[in-house]
Amino acid sequence: MNETAGKTYLPVAAHGRPARLWELIRRHFWGYLFVAPWVILYTVFGLYPLLLSFYLTFFTYSFVQPENFIFVGLGNWIGGLIDPLFWKSLFNIFYNQSIFIVLKNGLGLLAALLLFKTVRFGKFFRTIYFMPVVVSIVVLMTIGDYIASPNGPLQKMLLSTGILDQAVFWKFNQWLPMPVLAIINTWKWFGMSMVILLAGLYSIDPQLYEAASIDGASGWEQFLNITLPQLRPQLFFLFVVDVINGLQMMTEVFTIGFDVYGGVYNQAITPVLYLYAQAFDRSNMGYASALGLLLALIIALLTVAQFKFFPSESR
Repeated sequence: MNETAGKTYLPVAAHGRPARLWELIRRHFWGYLFVAPWVILYTVFGLYPLLLSFYLTFFTYSFVQPENFIFVGLGNWIGGLIDPLFWKSLFNIFYNQSIFIVLKNGLGLLAALLLFKTVRFGKFFRTIYFMPVVVSIVVLMTIGDYIASPNGPLQKMLLSTGILDQAVFWKFNQWLPMPVLAIINTWKWFGMSMVILLAGLYSIDPQLYEAASIDGASGWEQFLNITLPQLRPQLFFLFVVDVINGLQMMTEVFTIGFDVYGGVYNQAITPVLYLYAQAFDRSNMGYASALGLLLALIIALLTVAQFKFFPSESR
């Protein structure tokens, strides 16, 4: 090392930047070593498939006939944008989620409020309510399908009480599959909303309620003016996550017996189910890749829009 005017300089190799890079790698060797497995896995199973999917969007490609590899430019992208079945699948998801988000978070909030006031057996009820979250979605959807089926206990009870005149074959109805799926999904996921909102309730300063009580505010007024505003960050988080997860729904539809096109009228088709059909039923990997990236773009735009238009205090 050279010392000039009290300053110390490291020797610079003739190669300049490569030498400094090698020195940096040697200095942080163990850090790079521990990070390497994640980087390798992400590159192989994340980055590479993403780049390959983007590349395939410009071609007509079938893994059954790989020799038919034809460049189509933006044809797959344009086809996806004007595909009525793709837009039908998006409509089904928004129809489903408009019911699911209200039911899941409303029931979760109600359970959180009840448990917040519960002194005895609170842990027991939290466990019971949260249990469906940790159960496999396949198991829950199979049970829900049996309960709601024409020969299931729910419809038998409704028939015996005279509420229904005849059994409802809801899977073949054009409008009923998505609400039924939303109800079964609510049973599966409301426990997650309950836990998050319950944590939010515990973070609210009790002095706010004391001051409101002194001012003569009723319980309902306290809920509207204190509880709900204080829970905005949690509700915003749940809304964003529900929208993202909803647009990726597939297992639920497939488990209860619909084909890859969501039934005779496409009444239960979802975007992921449709791109799965394009990829593995029609063997059109290029078009499926374009649909997948279009869906990813829609999810990203909706997420950005939610952060943009919701007030900052909600976050």
